[in-house]
Amino acid sequence: MSRTRSALGAVLATALAATLTAGLAAPPASSTPQHHAQQRAQQDQRDIADRIAALPGVTSVTEATAPAGYRFFRLTFRQPADHRNPRAGTFEQRLTLLHKDTSRPMVMYTSGYNVSQNPSRSEPTQIVDGNQLSMEYRYFEPSIPARTDWPKQLTIWQAAADQHAIIQSFRRLYRESWLTTGGSKGGMTATYHRRFFPDDVQGTIPYVAPNDVDNDEDAYNEFLANVGTDPQCRAALTAVQRRILGPDRAWFLERTRQDAEATGDSWEILGSLDRGMETAVVDLYFTFWQYSPQSACADVPGADATNEQVWDWTQGVVPLTGYLDQGLRGTLAYYYQAAYQLGWYEAYEAPLAGVLRYPGGWGGANFVPQELRPIRFDKRAMADIDRWVRNKSDRMLYVYGGNDPWGAEQFSCGRKAVERRQCSVHVVAGGTHGARIAQLPEAERAAATAQIRAWAGLDGSTARPQRNAALDRAPDYLRARR
Repeated sequence: MSRTRSALGAVLATALAATLTAGLAAPPASSTPQHHAQQRAQQDQRDIADRIAALPGVTSVTEATAPAGYRFFRLTFRQPADHRNPRAGTFEQRLTLLHKDTSRPMVMYTSGYNVSQNPSRSEPTQIVDGNQLSMEYRYFEPSIPARTDWPKQLTIWQAAADQHAIIQSFRRLYRESWLTTGGSKGGMTATYHRRFFPDDVQGTIPYVAPNDVDNDEDAYNEFLANVGTDPQCRAALTAVQRRILGPDRAWFLERTRQDAEATGDSWEILGSLDRGMETAVVDLYFTFWQYSPQSACADVPGADATNEQVWDWTQGVVPLTGYLDQGLRGTLAYYYQAAYQLGWYEAYEAPLAGVLRYPGGWGGANFVPQELRPIRFDKRAMADIDRWVRNKSDRMLYVYGGNDPWGAEQFSCGRKAVERRQCSVHVVAGGTHGARIAQLPEAERAAATAQIRAWAGLDGSTARPQRNAALDRAPDYLRARR
């Protein structure tokens, strides 16, 4: 009896050992590394549109026409209205994606305003020959919550959290190196994102990003008093301003009224048509230098120009209806942020003494409807950003234009930042708000190009990128306030 039990036990033990050994040696086909690789390969065969649609947060994918070698998608992405309060609801944020290949680096572009619905490549995207994901800033239509709470929801941290959420989602598909970039308010946006989420990307290239940490009137006014190398040009610009606001004011006010009525514009925010026109004229001098090369000084109307000729010239610099309600409401979220956290420069009014009717009326809060006032300025916000860039930021490459007034207060990387933290600032001599790396002196351009490519995990080539006429147009921030 015991011998039988012993024999049976041996048989069972042998069978169990064989089963376990077989299980260890040959797991089910569905759990092998080879099977997982096959699954990934099969998934990769899906159309890129389907793979994008499957990403967390993506709520719609619409493909539009793109140049050869690319695909272009208009997307929406669900975001919390308040990243600190999930009960505050959600909103749909617009994105666009210029897809080249998942094996290429990704550049995330922020304009700080609305997102263009047409395909284009920023300069860093050209340099790394990569994909580009572009984000609309929250509170710019239609990327705005149904229930708004401006002080809680429209902050630099909330916008940075939007960008972080998008990066976390799209990294599942685009697994190569990521860079961020943007110009003007978009460059500010890219900087703020890195302050709050410093490890999200491998490098950041902000263009012409103001740093209004001090709201320093003297810095801007001193810059504007000496901008360019032609004192006669500065004097001619001031003469045009004084003419419009002085002896010929009635003519220009009536012409402004006609244009406003033709377009159905109004002037509720600033309170009067006269004040709206004066605000635009004050801005003429600043905006001329912001966008125009010094060679455009030859086009500034002289004393012998007719009022109609002066009017036509202003239309190409700052339309005199530009600060009426239509113009202000289109960028209302920016003006609110300027009054709340970003800061705002003091207007260059000294040369216009005696012809101003509303001196001191410049600034973000003045451009916001009464229902959003008063706005309490958060003086800690920009001071915190400035300290971080100076002392802790890394892998940041700033580009400024030497004649651009927004560069009167630039970001500074601090001492020995290039060697220690790969943070650098580059200024295009005589450059405008459209300053680019391509405009730097050759050695500096080559070094900046190599740095960006290194951050993107590419070779250190310093060659100029090949231009794509269908994609490489002037950036959208050249059509915005900043």
